[in-house]
Amino acid sequence: MENVVLIGAITASQNETEVEEYLKELLFLTDTAGGSVVKIFKQKIDRIHPKTFLGKGKINIIGEFIKLNNIDTAIFDDELSPSQQKNLEKILTCKIVDRTNLILSIFALRAQTAISKIQVELAQYQYLLPRLTNLWTHLSKQKGGIGMKGPGEKEIETDRRIIRQQISLLKKKIN
Repeated sequence: MENVVLIGAITASQNETEVEEYLKELLFLTDTAGGSVVKIFKQKIDRIHPKTFLGKGKINIIGEFIKLNNIDTAIFDDELSPSQQKNLEKILTCKIVDRTNLILSIFALRAQTAISKIQVELAQYQYLLPRLTNLWTHLSKQKGGIGMKGPGEKEIETDRRIIRQQISLLKKKIN
């Protein structure tokens, strides 16, 4: 089991009672996925921070807790943008998962029929595609070689092309 912290934000659009309910559900989803929740963090904020979801101070507190308690994963109750996910991975130095990714993981674990497995795989690829640059920044180096014109295709571009081809193939299988 992975040690996990859950993170939620109390905003003008979600009051504290609603956030409590969402976090209880997230706790259940985390348990279903095989995670062990060690602590739940909440912050009341006026608006979601575009770079780190929560404020800098709260993120630093969470980061210290993660380091001191051997936390493997931080799960956010809301969907994170690709840049938020990248920034949080750098700051918190653990795996960052949002609600959507967690639910897709559970569906992948539970899918039984061939069509449901294809549908889940398709959804995962569609979710992953805009996040590629954040997951594999080390692959952004140019690759070239004998017989290749110009600087060559970046590995990240190759990954995107392969995933787009896979998405197309899966859509054909569903139809």
